[in-house]
Amino acid sequence: MIIKLAINHLWFSYDSHEVLRDFCLDIGDGRIVSIVGPNGSGKSTLIKCIDRLLVPSSGEILVDRSDVMKMSRIELAQNIAYVPQNSLRVFPNSVFDVVLMGRRPYLGWRGGTRDEQVVWEMLQLLGLEDLAMSSFTELSGGQQQKVLIARALAQETGVILLDEPTSNLDIWHQIDVMDLLRNLVKQRDLTAIVAIHDLNMAARYSDTIVMMKKGKIVATGTPDTVMTAENLETVYSIRASVKIADEIPFIIPLSRISQKTMIGKSVPAGSRSGRNSGTWQHSYSGNGSRTDIGLSR
Repeated sequence: MIIKLAINHLWFSYDSHEVLRDFCLDIGDGRIVSIVGPNGSGKSTLIKCIDRLLVPSSGEILVDRSDVMKMSRIELAQNIAYVPQNSLRVFPNSVFDVVLMGRRPYLGWRGGTRDEQVVWEMLQLLGLEDLAMSSFTELSGGQQQKVLIARALAQETGVILLDEPTSNLDIWHQIDVMDLLRNLVKQRDLTAIVAIHDLNMAARYSDTIVMMKKGKIVATGTPDTVMTAENLETVYSIRASVKIADEIPFIIPLSRISQKTMIGKSVPAGSRSGRNSGTWQHSYSGNGSRTDIGLSR
């Protein structure tokens, strides 16, 4: 089986507050994996640990069997690209120069012909070539997000991390960004790991969903196996109706459930391990056992 990214027994705390707890996860290549969960569940923290923006207290993260913690910053940038949650409006640069920053792992501060070719290729790929000389700060939020994705693609990595890529975007731009991401993953055999709040977007575009609560994995698998009313009640403390449209689950929130009612609730049996389309999906009990995503049997 081909493992693109492996996370082994990862722990992370902000001072005395544990955010990730003995987190284990294997991810295969060429797929979109969405990390979902309520505020404070550890989604963005996990993304930042993978990119070494945060340093875990213990555990290891492997990309193509190489330890992320032992890589230089240049080596890390050649293996993992990161698209931040915010659009970094402080950039005074042109769109071309922002995308050129993605070539930093391969050059000094002066780019060569090959690097300029890559930048133009990414601008054309994302339909941004007409904006190449525009100021990044003058673009709309949706355009800025696409520029940051182009910058990440210019790094030519196998793994791309996206932290809330659709936040602050209207519905048209949300679909535009997620359509783009899905097409790029298919065309370039990328592994995209996305921290996202929008459960319906996650259900529509993900190959695999990892549902988290309090730093642990509650359920993993295809959208139809993870996005169940039982899991939503356990993780989000809500009652919801889950409909199927075009073979994709669609969630309609109905009401909140009081925390007193949730005390003693366990992970529903419906989120346990299953097999779909030649891949294994497993749930995670929080005891340090592995969770394997999108790995050929």
